[in-house]
Amino acid sequence: MSKRILVLSGHPGNSSFTAALADAYADGARASGHEIRVLNLGAMQFDPNLAEGYNSIQPLEPDLVAFQDALTWCNHFVIAHPLWWGMMPAKLKGLFDRTLLPGFAFKYQDNSPFPAQLLKGRSAEVLVAADTPVWWLYLVLRAGGYRAMKSQILGFCGFKPVRFHTFAPLRGSSPEKRLSWMEKARRLGGKI
Repeated sequence: MSKRILVLSGHPGNSSFTAALADAYADGARASGHEIRVLNLGAMQFDPNLAEGYNSIQPLEPDLVAFQDALTWCNHFVIAHPLWWGMMPAKLKGLFDRTLLPGFAFKYQDNSPFPAQLLKGRSAEVLVAADTPVWWLYLVLRAGGYRAMKSQILGFCGFKPVRFHTFAPLRGSSPEKRLSWMEKARRLGGKI
């Protein structure tokens, strides 16, 4: 069955290996007959600072409105991002801060500590490029950034399941290894 897939290249620059992973995933999904929209965080213009929190309404810039529209449209969300200091880049976090708002992504409920998940019914995949070896990331560092993305961001809004794929260690990897990772991302897109 054909899916509507939003692929977000989550690197704040305009050219990166994570952009290549995002493109490869999109190519594989497109070849399998899925509808694809691709957004590039590096090309998006917005203030990533949710300066007043939820205390006042901060108007959304056009790129943020387009991102919300794409999230509403999709039933599968793919994020490709580098791992910096164990987490996503600040601009990507700012994108989530500014767009995953009460009334759009979740809604607080009277007499319940748990919000209504307004983006329920969507799945997600996160493609992470890291310099940290995978075993060290999981066994020693305990993948804190992954847990936050899964439970406190995507899961909080209703995305389920949320799957992660790590491409590491990037630093020092050969061109052949990077090509094999891109092919893996293409296969992932093709089998969604």
